Amino acid sequence: MKKTLIFGSIGVALIAVLLWFGAKNSKSPIQYETEKAFKTNIVRKTVATGKVVPLEEAEIKPIVSGIVEKIFVEEGAQVNIGDLIATIRVVPNVQSLNSAQGNVKNAQLRYDNTEILFERNKGLFEKGVISRQEFENAELNFNSSKQELINSKNNLQIIQKGSAAGMGKTANTDVRAQISGTILEIPVRKGTQVIESNTFNAGTTIATIADMTKMIFEGKVDEAEVGKIKNGTVLEVSLGAIEKKKYPAKLNFIAPKGTEENGAVQFKIKGDVTLDDEFFVRAGYSANADIILEKKDSVLSIKEALLQFDKKTETPFVEVKIGDQEFEKRDVELGISDGINVEIISGVTLEDEIKIWNKTSKKEDEEDQNN
Repeated sequence: MKKTLIFGSIGVALIAVLLWFGAKNSKSPIQYETEKAFKTNIVRKTVATGKVVPLEEAEIKPIVSGIVEKIFVEEGAQVNIGDLIATIRVVPNVQSLNSAQGNVKNAQLRYDNTEILFERNKGLFEKGVISRQEFENAELNFNSSKQELINSKNNLQIIQKGSAAGMGKTANTDVRAQISGTILEIPVRKGTQVIESNTFNAGTTIATIADMTKMIFEGKVDEAEVGKIKNGTVLEVSLGAIEKKKYPAKLNFIAPKGTEENGAVQFKIKGDVTLDDEFFVRAGYSANADIILEKKDSVLSIKEALLQFDKKTETPFVEVKIGDQEFEKRDVELGISDGINVEIISGVTLEDEIKIWNKTSKKEDEEDQNN
């Protein structure tokens, strides 16, 4: 009797399992959602990283060596051409000073000697003892020695004081602005020793001045993108310090030579940035520039996620609905893409329902979870 009950229970259980599998297998196939094509604007672009800097920037350097005696402006001040920035106190070089003093003494001796000869020849000429040519030669030597004495004295004054009488601002201790703009930086302080700018030395920078109303974007693009841009290409510049604000710019320079960075070749680019009065843009702000490579308005498009690719030919295709959960394969010809949407040149129309191949209906998902 017990054996009969045991075998009977096992039989009931087997029947229940078979009925469960039968119900499971009798369920409808997976239900796929669909989407239709649409028309939209597609912009293909790349991003260049860099910074914004002034178009016109000048380093102001002294024309004499010495010690900074006084600074008349502060960083951030507005200056015009010719405004006084600083004055330099000259500290003469002992060797140069000694040489200049010796030149003055020699010039004075020559001047005194030629003056005596000139006065003597003048009297002899008036008496008719010597010819006019001899007198004029004596006069020429006297005038030459006189000018030499003046030059040597001026040179001594320049070495001692940094300027000479009668020379105006051509050689003095005043450091003046060479362009109009904003003082960006004053790297020296009162008492700093500075060196003049000359053929052999770049000189010490007293101040850096820039026109902050004219800014440019300086950045770099990868070699894979540089061939797709040209002068005049439109940029949209975003600044790290100013959120939710983009400044229009226009590309005006592409470096003819690239530089290798981390295994990739980068090319320097520049673009004129159009500013407004909403924010004050400071020199050196980090920036990103969206470079528009191609743009099409109101083109037939689908989401890139709907695309599939043939495993053998890598031809793009979509699956178009032709009946209740029935789809057919359609090869499509693609245009430009922005990474989200892609242009469809041929293959589907606005009326076609396209299978979302990697997404089932919510109802089907819920049933799978419950089971």
